[in-house]
Amino acid sequence: MKSGVSFIIWAFCLFFSLHLSAQNLKLNQIQVIGSHNSYKSEMAPELLEYLAKVNPAASQSLQYAHISLEAQLDMGLRNLELDVFHDPQGGRYANPKGLEIIKSSGGTLPDYDPTEALSKPGLKLFHVQDLDFQSHYLLFANALKALKKWSESNPEHSPIFILINAKDGNIPGTRPTLPFTATALDSIDLEIRTHLGMDNLITPDLVRGEYADLETAILSGNWPRVDEVRGKFLFVLDENEEKIDRYLSAKPWLKDAVLFVNKKEGNPTAGFRIINNPIKDEAYIRDLVKKGYMVRTRADSDTKEARVDDYTTFEKAKVSGAQVITTDYYHTSTFFKSDYKVNFEENVYERPNPVLPKN
Repeated sequence: MKSGVSFIIWAFCLFFSLHLSAQNLKLNQIQVIGSHNSYKSEMAPELLEYLAKVNPAASQSLQYAHISLEAQLDMGLRNLELDVFHDPQGGRYANPKGLEIIKSSGGTLPDYDPTEALSKPGLKLFHVQDLDFQSHYLLFANALKALKKWSESNPEHSPIFILINAKDGNIPGTRPTLPFTATALDSIDLEIRTHLGMDNLITPDLVRGEYADLETAILSGNWPRVDEVRGKFLFVLDENEEKIDRYLSAKPWLKDAVLFVNKKEGNPTAGFRIINNPIKDEAYIRDLVKKGYMVRTRADSDTKEARVDDYTTFEKAKVSGAQVITTDYYHTSTFFKSDYKVNFEENVYERPNPVLPKN
């Protein structure tokens, strides 16, 4: 049985979900709030203190953490962001160097990997190798299994948007990552197909339908209606042009692809854009939304807005019409004093899009 607070949150989510249903909106005619680096657990204080000495800005930017993926979805968030690292053999990240920093500082070593997930083959899920390595799910596969279980327990949930960062950047002093080749990028598809199942996905093929390409389809208004894709997930590869082109070499024209890609408009695979600065790009985002594209933007970044209770970016994100808005602060900070918290009116996380008319 749900607790009193949980029941109230659940009731609000249900009410607004039914409100969207009653309006018979298309997928691009809604606006949702979700989280950035959604898997991220709290870093050990000794690591934050160490970073504060060598890179104070980086230390400040990492002073946030999230509740579990399932708890976020229970609250009503409908966007998640997951960072994956290629590790087909397993064990590459099993002994983070940060443990030595914690130990030398006299701290208590965290029980960060009780099931030895990092020793197992497959994509890993954390933020920064050796430093920001604590995660609610260290195996991407386990996160997907948890999402599927949650979805099966909430089968009428509104669609959930998940951004994927394929991380292969190298940071001085940390162990080298493995590059995301076309084959490695295709392994993201494989794990999603395996652990979520194609029936639970909104894919480029589904949206393209009988049109020649994805962009033609979305410019023709071919996004499905929300009620047609309840219980489903939409994944986006949030990466640079070079990496996206590698993925497209494995999935030409996004045929049989799981992931949408952040391709600039004018490309046949364009449909979902990542535009992070709604202050600078509000008019640009609004124009894309009106044309039929879906856009993800941010309400805050690097803890900056939260530290000064500045809602300017969030307000611009809302009025831009970007369908997906991410934040680190659906709850107020537990790291510093701040009242900053991001949600829509009535403390909900999804609503009809303010830019697009109903049709």
